[in-house]
Amino acid sequence: MTNSTPPWFVRKDLDGFFGLMIDNLIQLILIVSLCRELIHLPDAYIFGRILPGAAISILVGNFFYAWQARQLSRETGREDVTALPYGINTVSLFAYIFFIMLPIYQETKDPVWAWKVGLVACFLNGVIEIIGAFIAERVRRMTPRAALLSALAGIAITFISMDFTFRIFAHPLIALVPMALILVSYFAHQRFPLGLPGGLVAILVGTALAWGLGAMSGKTWNAGFALARPVFTGDSLWEALWHPALLNYLSVIFPMGIFNVVGSLQNIESAEAAGDRYKTFPSLMANGIGSVAAALFGSAFPTTIYIGHPGWKHLGARSGYSALNGIFIAFLCLTGTIQGVLNFIPLEAGIGILLYIGIIIVAQSFQETPKEHAPAVALGLFPALAAWGLLMVEAGLRAAGKSLYEVGLSSFAQSLAIHGMISLERGFIFSSMILAAIAVFLIERRFFRAALWSLAAASFSAVGIIHAYELTPGGVASRFGFLASPEFTVSYVLLFVLFLAVGWWERRTK
Repeated sequence: MTNSTPPWFVRKDLDGFFGLMIDNLIQLILIVSLCRELIHLPDAYIFGRILPGAAISILVGNFFYAWQARQLSRETGREDVTALPYGINTVSLFAYIFFIMLPIYQETKDPVWAWKVGLVACFLNGVIEIIGAFIAERVRRMTPRAALLSALAGIAITFISMDFTFRIFAHPLIALVPMALILVSYFAHQRFPLGLPGGLVAILVGTALAWGLGAMSGKTWNAGFALARPVFTGDSLWEALWHPALLNYLSVIFPMGIFNVVGSLQNIESAEAAGDRYKTFPSLMANGIGSVAAALFGSAFPTTIYIGHPGWKHLGARSGYSALNGIFIAFLCLTGTIQGVLNFIPLEAGIGILLYIGIIIVAQSFQETPKEHAPAVALGLFPALAAWGLLMVEAGLRAAGKSLYEVGLSSFAQSLAIHGMISLERGFIFSSMILAAIAVFLIERRFFRAALWSLAAASFSAVGIIHAYELTPGGVASRFGFLASPEFTVSYVLLFVLFLAVGWWERRTK
């Protein structure tokens, strides 16, 4: 251990700050836009509850990871230690909006109740992450990397990359050039004049194009300073926590919590591969505490360790970029100036960054697994594709003033196996991991391991965690209970028996 004191801030921290800040800013823009347009949540809740709660989580979390980086720097005597990136999780944001808050609003027409259930989802996500800090290493050893990364890649290619690609090509004059600048910066590693970060250049160019082409006409930019004090919302959380309807959304909340634990663990491993070896337990514990704090003070969206540490390290960022990000994002959320940013910067100017993130996640799922496991990664993509496909079907029906409940499944009989799509969509994160894990062990000819994963699938389908569903006026809902999906339970038991038989035969013939 050394007594050397690392600098609080280096010039390269600015590069990391702009990149992480823009990423976090886009999450805030999405929160405001989606809560307004889809959930119809009043601004008093968005700017007076959700954003202040997010500010607490982001500020405290970023300062912790900056402090953690400085501690590691002191222990190792190195000055090139980079803090773990941290912020609102994009995947959870979309999952909670589209699979929890939106269905509740559509069913009850009560946006405040949808927000309260969102608080519970965020809170339970944090609790799962705290518990996960104790068992994360064991989970990592039991689950093939291809199974972990394919679930991540499936979500990235659908709910991140596809959605933002559509948005980019819907407004090409504004969005294509910023997207190209992002790719020039992150794919070609081209440096811009004055050393400006690629993300900042893309935002500036996209904003200039939007205003220059008249796309922002009717909007007036006003900083709109209005102090928003964080408010304790434990009473609202408690009310929703004990409501029976919450059971309908555990199939989203529970796997998303596990997903965040696994994703954070992978990002810690990624940081270690880049040269910064952080302890797993405190890193994951801080992650969970941040989400719990967010929920207790009004935010329905969990925070987590981000992907991208090697990139920020390559830029030369250290610990200062994390602290700067926390201060700036908290300032926007607590002062109301986020509204001025939303009126000044078009969403299309920055979504190329999220498209890039989705691309990298998909690419890494193949690059960071053994070459022979690529088919398993590909198989694990299908459940997420089914989930996204169902979302498109439901969106199309809503545009026509209908719902899946009204139209019925039989209307799709000749053109789409809708029952199979919905079945694969329910609990799709678990299904993705299970299918990819089975494929990995079949590729490795470890038939008994494949049988055990089939047995896990049978157990999950038996209680309704995966595949079981029912149509309701508010949309597709999971059906929980004993033998909730008997046809899948029996099918997976048959797979269990099949793989056991093949394994026994293989041993016998050796």
